[in-house]
Amino acid sequence: MHHATLTTLRDRHPAWRLLASKHAPLVASFLHRAFVAPNVRVMSEADLAESLEDELFALREQYGQDAYPKAALEYLNDWATPDKAWLRKFYKPGTDEAQFDLTPATEKAIAWLQSLTERAFVGTESRLLTLFALLEQISAGTEVDPDKRVEELRRKRAEIDAEIARVEAGDVAMMDDTAVRDRFQQFQQLARELLADFREVEHNFRLLDRKVREKIALWEGSKGALLDEIMGERDAIGDSDQGRSFRAFWDFLMSSRRQEELSQRLDTVLALPAVSELKPEPRTRRVHHDWLEAGEHTQRTVAQLSQQLRRFLDDRAFLENRRILDLLHGIEGKALGLREAALTGTVMHIDDIGAEVELPLERPLFTPSVKPRLAALALELGEDEVDTGRLFDQIVVDKARLRATLQRALRQQSQISLRELLDSSPLQQGLAELVAYLELAHADSSGDTLDGLRALVDESVDEPIRWQATNAAGEAVTREALLPRVIFARSPQ
Repeated sequence: MHHATLTTLRDRHPAWRLLASKHAPLVASFLHRAFVAPNVRVMSEADLAESLEDELFALREQYGQDAYPKAALEYLNDWATPDKAWLRKFYKPGTDEAQFDLTPATEKAIAWLQSLTERAFVGTESRLLTLFALLEQISAGTEVDPDKRVEELRRKRAEIDAEIARVEAGDVAMMDDTAVRDRFQQFQQLARELLADFREVEHNFRLLDRKVREKIALWEGSKGALLDEIMGERDAIGDSDQGRSFRAFWDFLMSSRRQEELSQRLDTVLALPAVSELKPEPRTRRVHHDWLEAGEHTQRTVAQLSQQLRRFLDDRAFLENRRILDLLHGIEGKALGLREAALTGTVMHIDDIGAEVELPLERPLFTPSVKPRLAALALELGEDEVDTGRLFDQIVVDKARLRATLQRALRQQSQISLRELLDSSPLQQGLAELVAYLELAHADSSGDTLDGLRALVDESVDEPIRWQATNAAGEAVTREALLPRVIFARSPQ
């Protein structure tokens, strides 16, 4: 909190620039409604512009036509410029439509604005208990003396035994409404902060990826040394404190037992009268599903960055045309050097675009194709016997039966992996039926519906799938396929 540091933050930090902008009420309110409140990670340019146009129309009706004179798309492009950086504008691979995402700095500014509102009840007991619990976990997790750890565990066991005895004797200590509201407000605040952390984690991964790309652009040594350096950077990302914490969180969240336990506890807490009086947000009931969607989006972003980096390293022209590669590196180096400099005057000249004219008489005439003449030859009947039954021996997988099997399994539990499903309902048609299950999972990830089902793919865990088949000799053999973990779950209502 020094004067020079705060001056730099005021001039360069997007969150401070947003708070100081004269359009801050429009930017903060609209982006909160479009991204933060519904937990939307990415929105197309057309949808976001249409939503902003409706917002501008309502504001102009209230404050006059001169309140916000520009078009919605102009505002969005202005908010995505580097000097503001309130939105991130990018293009998905294989598409030509721009996409928008909220930056972590903008989400911090919106969260700070939300904290300015007055709260009718401010609890402190739950925060103090959380602090004590964290210190207790740190102390217990770093104690190296076995005797002290055993003594601490025995003390906890004695406290639990004493509490069990009091409950059995009828002395049940109930939490009052004030304590319930205190802890529930703390839960809501931590849940919202956790959703905001996902966007910042994804942003940090992008910064690390950008740092690696800059190193590739300015590299002058051998390609083997470059690959060694880059692989070290990617390992450092996964082994960093942020990478380890995110991996531990993802493993915890992917546990079906933990999800079911969290759903049951949420239903129980939200049904309490003290919590109902607070009128919690409707999305609180499915907050763990929001965590799962945000974490899955971050996982896909990291996988996409790794895939793009591998393509970026596939530079076959490095040996084929060294001169062109040196020129490109020179352009990249100058571009990185001018990235922070403001451009003035004419940057470059582009010649006028000329249309190519083709006269009709320049087109070639039609040339008829040559028709082959078949000679009058007599066909002789062959003596080889061919089993025509093989033409009709085709395998047809009934996807409706597979979908019904999956729905029956999900009536007993909220989610199930493909391996668990096949352990209870083995494959009947071998590899063809396994491919049909994967096609059902792909239908959900591509946007199609599965009658209230959704499918997730955890690429960090590989599971073996086994089934019985018959070889060419008619003998029973066991086949095995190694696939990433596929999890089917009921879609949240």
